[in-house]
Amino acid sequence: MKSNRPVYIVIVLTAFFMVQSGCLRYSFTGVSIPANVSTIYIPFFQDNSSSGLGDLSDQLNAALVNRFVNQTRLRLVTSADQGDILMEGTITGYSNRPFSVAGDQTASLNRVQITVRASYQYADEDRPRWAKSFSGQAEYDPAENPLDGELGAAAEAMQQVAQNMFNDSVGRW
Repeated sequence: MKSNRPVYIVIVLTAFFMVQSGCLRYSFTGVSIPANVSTIYIPFFQDNSSSGLGDLSDQLNAALVNRFVNQTRLRLVTSADQGDILMEGTITGYSNRPFSVAGDQTASLNRVQITVRASYQYADEDRPRWAKSFSGQAEYDPAENPLDGELGAAAEAMQQVAQNMFNDSVGRW
């Protein structure tokens, strides 16, 4: 009986070198962007939420830029006329309300909810691919450090919003 070990080793090494050289690539991210699209413009979203938190627009912009630049082949540009894609919108809502009430009628958990109205459009198309609202939410314990808790919950909610916007923009499941 003859061993197939040398053939197996050659196949494994060939596959390894193809993957390393970039000849064979596969992504599990589900990202689907047309081949002729290489740039994206993401301006700061206006904050109309009356949240009192001054950095929501910064947080959303950073989260979106991080996803589109690090998880796709898109390059960020600084003006709308340079972009193949335009993503824009407004932070429309912010709430911080009791979510869970303890036996003594005090809030044991508060929920922060953030809503963003946004659109995603290819520069060569007349209408957006989508224009809709996204929301994210997170809870925190107001009995611990309430300010840090709210800020952390707001950051987590904003990350959810950015992830949902990213998924709706480039996901093909």
